[in-house]
Amino acid sequence: MPVYGTVQRSCVALLSSQPVDISRCLSCPCIVVTHKEHMQRALDLAFPIRGFVSPNPCVGAIVVKDGRIVAEGVHRKAGAPHAEADALEKAGTDALDATLYCTLEPCNHHGRTPPCTEAIIASGISEVVIASEDPNPHVAGKGAERLRKSGISVIEGVLREDADHMVREFLHVCREGRPWVVSKTASSLDGKVATASGESRWITSPSARQHGHRLRHEVDAVIVGAGTVIADDPTLSVRLPGGPWSQPTRVVMDSAGRCHPDAHVFDPSGAPSPVLVTTEAISASRRAAFEKRDVRVVVVEATPEGQVHPRALLEAVMKLGIQSLLIEGGPAITGSFLEHDLIDEVVTYLSPSIIGGSGARGAVGGSGRLQLDQRLWLDNVSVERCGSDIVVSGLTKRNSHL
Repeated sequence: MPVYGTVQRSCVALLSSQPVDISRCLSCPCIVVTHKEHMQRALDLAFPIRGFVSPNPCVGAIVVKDGRIVAEGVHRKAGAPHAEADALEKAGTDALDATLYCTLEPCNHHGRTPPCTEAIIASGISEVVIASEDPNPHVAGKGAERLRKSGISVIEGVLREDADHMVREFLHVCREGRPWVVSKTASSLDGKVATASGESRWITSPSARQHGHRLRHEVDAVIVGAGTVIADDPTLSVRLPGGPWSQPTRVVMDSAGRCHPDAHVFDPSGAPSPVLVTTEAISASRRAAFEKRDVRVVVVEATPEGQVHPRALLEAVMKLGIQSLLIEGGPAITGSFLEHDLIDEVVTYLSPSIIGGSGARGAVGGSGRLQLDQRLWLDNVSVERCGSDIVVSGLTKRNSHL
C-alpha cells in the first residue's frame, strides 16, 4: 500500500503533546496537502468505474491509519456494496481510530444496501473526509450530520471540484431532474461532417473513434436521428479491446417512423433493448413492426414543425432510467437540442483536414443562434491530441461548477 503523511508528521501541531482537532486545521498547509493526497487516491480508484455503476455514481474510498493506506474500496455496480462498506470490510480491525476518505458523502438510508453511515460508526472510524456532498434528497447532508452526531470528526470539500466533475451526470440529475446531455461531433477543421456528396466515413482517425467508443461506455444511452440511421446504418455499440464494457441503450429520434425496423441499431440481440422515440405521426402498422422486433416505442409531444420535441424526449427516457445521453448525429438532432438549450457537455473531434463546399454539411444544423451574444459558450475547456486528431471538450457555462 502507498505510504503518505511525511509532511503531516512534520506538522508542529501534530508533534504537540496536546490533542489536536484536525477539522480545525484546514488552514494548515501540512494538513490540506495530506488530505488532498489521500483524496486523490480515492478519486483515482473511482474514475475507472465510470460507466459500470449507473444509475449510481462512481465512488472510491480509502482507510488511512498512521499515514498509511490500509484498505481501498470502490462501488463496482448497482446493488453491490458501496465504496465505504467495501473499504471498511477490507480494513477490518485496522479501521479503529483510522480516517476514512470518500469521494461522495456516505449514504444514510436503506436502498439496495444498508446505510454506509451505520458501517462507518460500527467500524470505530474516528474521522471521515468527504469530497462531494450527495444532493440525493435521501442523503443531502444527512450522512455527514449522522456521523458528527456519533462523535466522528467530519471534514468536507476536499478536492470537491474534481469529485463533482467525475459524477457530474449524477449531480445534474439530482438537481435538475433531467438527463445529462453530451453533444459529440467529428468534423474537418472547417466544421464539415460530410462532403457535398454525403460521404462521411471516416473523417477522423481510428484513435478518435476509439475515444468515442469510450464515451459510449460511460453514458446510459446513445441517440441518433432517423437521417443518420438511414444514411449510415450504425450499430451504436461499444467496440473496444479488453472489457467487458457497458453497452448503452440505443435511442433513435424518428418523428414518423421513417427508419426500417431491420436497421442494425434495432438489433434485438443487443442489450439493453433499443428505443424509438416518435410522435403521433407514426402509423399503427409501422409501430407494430418495430414492437415485433422488441423495440420500445415511446410516443412524445412534437414540435410545431412536427419533429420529436427534445425536452419531451428527455422526460421520456428519464422514466426508462436513462440519466445520461450522448448525441452522435447528425446535424439536425444536435441543432434541435441546441435550439432548446439542452446541451450540457460538448466533445468535438477535429481532423486536420479541409473539406470545403457550401453544399457540405456542417456539424450543427437547425436555425442556430442569431446573435453572437447568444452563442453556446463552454467552460472547463480541455484540448488533447488523439492520434492525428484534436479533441476539444467542455461544459456549457451553466454547468461550469461541475
